[in-house]
Amino acid sequence: MEQKGIISGINGPVVTVNKTKDLSMMEMVYVGEMKLIGEVIGIDPNNTIIQVYESTTGLRAGEPIYSTGAPLSLMLGPGIIGGVFDGIERPLEKLFEKTGSFIGRGIDTPNLDTQREWFVKPTVQVGDYLEGGMTYATVQETELVNHKIMLNPHLKGEVVEVVNEGNFKILDCIVKIKDAYDEIIDLTLVQYWPVRDPRPFSNRKRLDQPLITGQRIIDTLFPIPKGGTAAIPGGFGTGKTMTQHQLAKWSDADIIVYIGCGERGNEITEVLEDFPKLIDPKSGKPLMERTVLIANTSNMPVAAREASIYTGITIAEYYRDMGYHVAIMADSTSRWAEALREISGRLEEMPAEEGFPAYLPSRLSQFYERAGFVETLNRQEGSVSIIGAVSPQGGDFSEPVTQNTKRFIRCFWALDRNLAYSRHYPAIHWLSSYSEYINELKPWFEAHVTPDFMVVRKKMLSLLQEEDKLMEIVKLIGADILPEEQKLILEITKLIRLGFLQQNAFHDVDTYVPVEKQYKMMEIIMYLYEVSKPIVARGIPVSQIRKTGIFDDLVKMKYTIDNEDFTPFDDLKMKIEKAFTQVNDSYKGFERVIKE
Repeated sequence: MEQKGIISGINGPVVTVNKTKDLSMMEMVYVGEMKLIGEVIGIDPNNTIIQVYESTTGLRAGEPIYSTGAPLSLMLGPGIIGGVFDGIERPLEKLFEKTGSFIGRGIDTPNLDTQREWFVKPTVQVGDYLEGGMTYATVQETELVNHKIMLNPHLKGEVVEVVNEGNFKILDCIVKIKDAYDEIIDLTLVQYWPVRDPRPFSNRKRLDQPLITGQRIIDTLFPIPKGGTAAIPGGFGTGKTMTQHQLAKWSDADIIVYIGCGERGNEITEVLEDFPKLIDPKSGKPLMERTVLIANTSNMPVAAREASIYTGITIAEYYRDMGYHVAIMADSTSRWAEALREISGRLEEMPAEEGFPAYLPSRLSQFYERAGFVETLNRQEGSVSIIGAVSPQGGDFSEPVTQNTKRFIRCFWALDRNLAYSRHYPAIHWLSSYSEYINELKPWFEAHVTPDFMVVRKKMLSLLQEEDKLMEIVKLIGADILPEEQKLILEITKLIRLGFLQQNAFHDVDTYVPVEKQYKMMEIIMYLYEVSKPIVARGIPVSQIRKTGIFDDLVKMKYTIDNEDFTPFDDLKMKIEKAFTQVNDSYKGFERVIKE
């Protein structure tokens, strides 16, 4: 490291350096005697502006600036999975060992454990020609993740030396290649990648495979594909974090990257305590064997909070390039936007709406556009799905972060305060939410579940919309005055809300529901509706149908019917017919109607 200037001004996380032409934009630097990590974000003829990723308390004018000559980069290699990092990929466990409960400053610690040995299996031979992104070794990082050691996308060359398989540290030379200039390049188990640069891929693919979450309202009504983008906006206490925890645990992504961006310390603590205890439902192994946690609490430096989003997406792209499907949970992008606003204010930039910088939309787009289902450079298929929580103040969805997020995502799961306070989980409102991926995912549902999946889904949504119109009338004149046909709609939609849309995250059977069972539940509800319509039309009141108890049985089916055995749905159909036969004893002509 070489000294390149001295500090002339300090304004929170923003440091000014006078008259230096030796630094370049986005270069990583060390600031002051404590060597705090910083990044160059502005250069003019008179000043260089640096944002510091650690607290600048006690920093003084006149202290030196040291250059690294490289951008802020992540160390990518074995040891990331199961790790807990801060916003710039510093391992919190190592920081705790060095400084205790409160993170110190200027700590020089490697991002990954350089002393741990991994069993390495080279996959190339002398004479092979490697291009960027190709695999030259593998490491079994966890029981669930086979880590492919890939050549940096910017390198290529002929293999001239390969070690035998065995135990190696991440900085040991595994392969040597000779590039086009006859220079020998040592390849280790790690590569470095600038945190703000998207990793390259071969080409994008259609988003036609759903990310199955096991949450009925998401999978059935508002699905997201692998490689898609979604936002979960909601006010305080509406269940954003809980919903993301469920998605992290149950979604069929291969790897989860959870970014706690600017959230309360208690919430991050809950994540750090709960996730290591969770068992992956698909493999029976600890969930942390396919999870990466990035913890950046609200009291940490705002610049590190701003960088945490890019740290998470870069790690996700790295595993995508191995051929994995990765899901990112960003909780929350509103706190990240607030960090942008604070730094922008320190830079004395002209504020836009509600004080946010004018470049807020472009920064949001840069983040969400890094999602996608791609063919990688090594001809694998991988994806990055982004699910970002948004925390609008007062639950106001018209504020800038929510509105600008809607421009760049295609799946919107709007959390409703009234639903949350009435203990309806997930509190995703079926009329305020939407998914623009329906047409792309329709062929998959028809091929893998049933050809009429989308037909039944559409009927259910239509009933929910009809209920909303009827409730306006009920508020004015009451439900008793409604015709029996409309009373039936209200009863069926109540069944849909309580028996289908509402889900118990703490129940062994109901916490995760396979798509096949979701369809069966929809089908039996719509069967009840279709059978009831002609009966009500013949003059039998809805109250008589309710007395049979069949509505209560359908509400309980989410608990009473196992996720593996669907034969009880046939029994329920027979029970419906039997119950309606009992009603027929009091109303002549029912038997003919049921046959029709």
